[in-house]
Order: sequence, then structure tokens, then C-alpha cells
Amino acid sequence: MENSAPRAAQQENRLTLLKVLSPIHIWALGVGIVLVGEFMGWNFTVEKGGMYGSLIAAWVIGILYTSLVMINSEITSTIPAAGGQYAQAKHTIGPLMAFNVGLYLTLAYTMLEAANANVLSYLLTELSTLLGSTEGLSAYPFATLAIMVLAWLNYRGVFASLSVNFIITAFAFITIIALFIGVQGWSPGTNLFHAGLTGKVENGLPYGWIGAIAALQFGMWYYLGIEGTSQAAEECRSASRSIPLGSMAGIITLVIAATLTWFVATGLLPWQYLGTAITPLFDAAVVTGNGVLIILLLLGTLAATLASANGCINDAARAWFSMGRDRYLPAWFGAVHPRYRTPFRAIVFLVPVAIAFAILPVLLNDDTLLSTVITFSILSGLLGYMFMVPNFFRFRRLWPIGSIRRGYIVPFHPLPAIALGMLSILVLFATFLGYGTSLLSILVFYFLASIWFVIRRYKYVKRGAQFTASLPRPKGYENGDAQ
Repeated sequence: MENSAPRAAQQENRLTLLKVLSPIHIWALGVGIVLVGEFMGWNFTVEKGGMYGSLIAAWVIGILYTSLVMINSEITSTIPAAGGQYAQAKHTIGPLMAFNVGLYLTLAYTMLEAANANVLSYLLTELSTLLGSTEGLSAYPFATLAIMVLAWLNYRGVFASLSVNFIITAFAFITIIALFIGVQGWSPGTNLFHAGLTGKVENGLPYGWIGAIAALQFGMWYYLGIEGTSQAAEECRSASRSIPLGSMAGIITLVIAATLTWFVATGLLPWQYLGTAITPLFDAAVVTGNGVLIILLLLGTLAATLASANGCINDAARAWFSMGRDRYLPAWFGAVHPRYRTPFRAIVFLVPVAIAFAILPVLLNDDTLLSTVITFSILSGLLGYMFMVPNFFRFRRLWPIGSIRRGYIVPFHPLPAIALGMLSILVLFATFLGYGTSLLSILVFYFLASIWFVIRRYKYVKRGAQFTASLPRPKGYENGDAQ
């Protein structure tokens, strides 16, 4: 039985994660997971809503994620625990919600990691073609090896893995700027042509405003994963400083990257092609005919994919580890490595799961399975965003402004929370338009998982031990009872 775990295992669980991270590592984690969305995925907004609809999606979803980052920064800087939104849920709402949020996070990042492995395989194939190779070698073994190397890096320590992420993420971002400079983006008409952008019949809004709404789902690719900065809060030297600074700098970086990406790609590629391209920024570089830009954008796409996979390994492992530490899952997953001080068992367990989901579409020769994996990641993330709205209102009610020290305070409350809630519902509707069956299937999955937790796992949860934040009793509970 788990309650009679060996003393050695109990000692392992007492080990804590190392506090070694700074704001640049938080920036590297948040932007690193997301930036691959600027290199691919975002362009499906063009297919759904046209070029103008794509720009609307980029900025509207930018508002959604800015609100999310602001809310996340306030709560996480106050509750700096591994698990991010899961840790928030167990402090503010309760075990069942916390279990679901932890599951949202783990599956969102694990499925995204699987998608990254697929993209990595495609990029390696393109690179071999560019180098003149005619061999029909499968790139999947090399992609799998790359994921395993990143997992080893995470196993050995968070400081090294996120330092590497900072380097490759910064390089990928610089390649976007290089493309903008290379085509003289400041001089429209020289190389970039946006004729007919606002023409409804041409490429502006070919499907009207319903197309712009449908585009919102894929607009998430510009920013999906930035909320993962909270997963590293427990490992920050100063979470109250690092989380707000790193997260805010991250969302600013992504808004700039999204705007530049849209502006350059829509100016170089026909909208019909852009809407279905696999690697739109690389294709835009190919159109320029500039060999330096072609190589830079291929390497930038590769770097962004590796950074995303690295960040996903980090975040999924922290969520899974936190749930094990609190006995929401078997306590075996809650162990900290005695030397490297990392959640090593969670890392080792989840990486093969991601690789399996990456390879399964190839083994079954089913391309729709990959789209299902990606949709699962998006919808899991979206469910987590919707949770943040009631979570923030409850957090402010339990610990009002002035009752505790906050590293960051969300301005104009409750407007950001209202914006997050309304836009999340709108994106959920947009997702339902294209993936209604997948949405219902995912809801059924989480409902069944909740039943399993209540019946099988809740009895192992130590309610008192899970309140790790050094917070005073919430307002209304000062005497031990709700008033």
C-alpha cells in the first residue's frame, strides 16, 4: 500500500527542487514553448479567415493571453509552487479541480511534445533534401534521439536545460527579425505586397466574420504555452520577481513575433497556399531566393521546435511530479533526484509517452491521428484557461489586496479576468465549429478521469500537507470555519 512507503522513498520526497532560475530562464521557458507556433500552425488562420481574419486572430488571442499572463503572474508570484495552475487550484478551489487542472497541464504539454517530434522529423527530412541527400531514410529515429537528449538535459538539471532554451529560443526569434530585415519590411511594395488585403472577395475576409471567428482557434498557436512559466516558480531564486518579469517580457516578445510573422508571410505568399503550408516562414524565405535567409529560417524553425520540445518536457514533468508529491497520483512520481534535484521519475515516465504518440500516426499511417493529438493539446490548454477565471476571482476574495504581499498586481481588475473568460468561450465556440466531436470526446475523457480520482485516488490525498504556500488563513476562515 502507498501509505506504507519505504523510509527511503519518504526521504526522497523531502528533497526540494533547486532554486536557481532567473527572469531570463522564465522568458526562455515561456517563449521557447510557444515560438514554434510562429514558424508553423498560425497560418491555418489564413485558411479559415483570410489574411485579415488571421491578423484579427493574432491580436484578439494576444489579448486573451496577455490577460492570462497577468492573472497567472499575480497568483504564481504569491503561490510559487511547481505545478503552476495545479498548485493554484489546490489552494483556492479543492482537490477535484486541482486533479483536473493537473491533468489538463500534463496532457497539453505531452501532446504538444508529440507534435514537436513530428515536426522535427519533417524538418530533418527537409534539411537532408536541402543538403542534396536522395536516401529515403526515416527521420523519426533522429527526432526520437533529439527528444531523448533533451530529456537527459532536463534530468540533469533545470538550470542547464533552460539556459540552452534561452540560446536556441533567442536565435529562433532573431531569424524572424532577420527575415523582416532581409525583405526590407519597413518599405512595403519593395518585396512585400498586401494588395487586396481588405477586399472581402479577394484575400481579406473571404468567408466574412464567421471565418474570422473560426480563425481564433489557430490563433492560439501564436501564444499557446506561455502560461507554462508558472511551472518553474518553485525553482526561481525569487519567484515574485522572476515570474512577472519573465512572463511579461515573454508575451511582449510573442506579440512582436506574431505581428512580424503575419506581415512578412502574407506579403510574400499567396493566401491560398499560405493557409495550408506546413512551414510558412521557411517557405517565405525560399520565395526570396536569398540563400542566407533560407538557411537561417530552416535553422530557426529547427531551433524553435527543439526549444518547444524542451519546454514541454520541463512543464509536463513538473505538473506530473507535483500531483505525485501530493498523492493525487502514486507517490513514486513525487521523488526528487538526490543529486540533480529534478523530478526525474516524472521526466523518465512521460517522455516515452510523448514519443509513442508521435510515432503512432506513422505506424498506423493515419494523418488524422496527429491532428487529433494536436487538438487534444489545444483543448486541454483551453480548459485550463477557462479555469483561471473563477480561480482568480476566488483568489482575490480569499486574499484581498493588502492582506498578503504580492510580487505583481493585475491592474484594472476585473477587466482582464472578464476578457479572458469571454475570449476563451469564443475560442471554444470556434473550436467546436471545426472539431466538435473531438471537443465532446475530450470532455468525456476528463469526466471519466474525475470519476476515477474520486473513487480510487482521493483517499490517498493528504489535504493538510498539500497547502505549501506560506499564506495566512483566507478571509472568512480566520477561526478555522467559514463565516
